[in-house]
Amino acid sequence: MGEDVVVALDVGGTGIKCALVDASGTVRYSERHPTGAERGSDAVVAGILDIGDGLVATAHHLGLHPTAVGIIVPGVIDEVAGVAVWAANVGFRDVPLRKLIQERLGLPTALGHDVRGGGLAEARLGAGRGYRHVFAVMIGTGIAAASVVDGKVFSGEHGAAGEIGHIVVRPQGPPCGCGQRGCLEAVASAAAVGRRYTERAGRSAGADEVAALAVAGDPVAAEVWQETIDALADGLLIGIALFDPAVLVIGGGLAEAGDTLMRPLADALHSRVTFHREPELRRAALGDEAGSLGAALLALDLLGSGNDS
Repeated sequence: MGEDVVVALDVGGTGIKCALVDASGTVRYSERHPTGAERGSDAVVAGILDIGDGLVATAHHLGLHPTAVGIIVPGVIDEVAGVAVWAANVGFRDVPLRKLIQERLGLPTALGHDVRGGGLAEARLGAGRGYRHVFAVMIGTGIAAASVVDGKVFSGEHGAAGEIGHIVVRPQGPPCGCGQRGCLEAVASAAAVGRRYTERAGRSAGADEVAALAVAGDPVAAEVWQETIDALADGLLIGIALFDPAVLVIGGGLAEAGDTLMRPLADALHSRVTFHREPELRRAALGDEAGSLGAALLALDLLGSGNDS
């Protein structure tokens, strides 16, 4: 029998990142598939099950022994019941994913949230390694966070912890998809940055281009970028006040701006800190592998707990 690995699946709105990961957290094999969310929830679930089957077969072909499955998905997740309660961008509504995967693959399965899974990986294997309390904030199309203490992520009573993107930082600000106005996500997500620049400059640009234009001296881009930094600093200060982390890890698409984001954000946070203990500020280290590694860690933890349900 070959070396033990776990099957890891990171389901996103557009793509599914998959891996076979050993007990040390090393990726032994990886592949990617389109989610196909436009086909509807049932088709997405069927695709996940087929992909899982394929990964198990691949593991055996490579001489590896699959022992468990970890899967992370966006939205509201009931990790205890193993149910994807709600995920708009993949169409899930009360989908018992854990049960479906266990029945199809015959392997113990752990279900988790995409941002909390990525935050767990960053805490144990990435930029937060060595810190007891990690607060990982992922800034992409939306904004969400994971609070990880002693290597364990906090999910909240209803599986909805970490929604820092829906803290109101600009009262009467731009409308947010949640129904509020001025949420951090509505001002400082990558989508919001691109949208605001497009409205003001009269031409389309993504957040990455806005960051580059700001550095190059484009006045509209510079204004939008500074507004983004200020809003992020205000939102993160609330996170610091609530959670008192040792380190703030910033990831997601916006973090790809590197020092263009991290340096002014560090300065803005420092200028706002009063009684708070200022945490380390670090850029996420695992890139888009964080999710699949987080899913793998959930599976490995499941094996370690001796719980197969």
